[in-house]
Amino acid sequence: MTNNEPKLTKKQQAILEAATELFAEKGYAGTSTSEIAMKAEVAEGTIFKHFKSKKGLLLAIVSPLMMRFLAPMIKKDMEKVLDQEFEHFQDLIRAMIENRKEFIKNNLPLLRILIQEIPFHPELKEQFIESIGKDLFERMEGIVRFYQDKGQLVDMNPDVIIRTIASSILSYVVMRYVLLPEANWDEEEVEIERIIQILKSGVMQ
Repeated sequence: MTNNEPKLTKKQQAILEAATELFAEKGYAGTSTSEIAMKAEVAEGTIFKHFKSKKGLLLAIVSPLMMRFLAPMIKKDMEKVLDQEFEHFQDLIRAMIENRKEFIKNNLPLLRILIQEIPFHPELKEQFIESIGKDLFERMEGIVRFYQDKGQLVDMNPDVIIRTIASSILSYVVMRYVLLPEANWDEEEVEIERIIQILKSGVMQ
């Protein structure tokens, strides 16, 4: 929180913490304001006084989360990988998966809310793209062209390659660590090599 932003009262902080925990556990649609009020130990009317609606409460959690917390952290984490020089593109893929895995494990409750709710709230999707997507996309486009010049990626529109790679990595990491951690997964090294083999049959040479 910056000096220009109003400080949260103890009741507002308690409401946000309770809502974050319940949204992560039960989802936005599955959580009632009465449950949030009970967990925060406030009257239900206090929620509407400070946040107007349950949707307002969700935006109060996720919007600042993306703008002040997630966006800088994701960019910083990704730059650690993208600033390195990898001889082979598949080594970059391995590093990106490892990086995303650790990030998700360290920020699981907030990311679960983001993943669950972005498809249903267009304003969250727009904020995510604006605060996170554009800068990283430009970096990745340059990296894709670099490996294309080295003959390690197919001669294809970089946008298509980036979408293919992003969907492969994110679907694995999100499914394994957020949505279905209890599933019968193979050893991580086996799963990662499987992703690389899939990418080899599509965009890698």
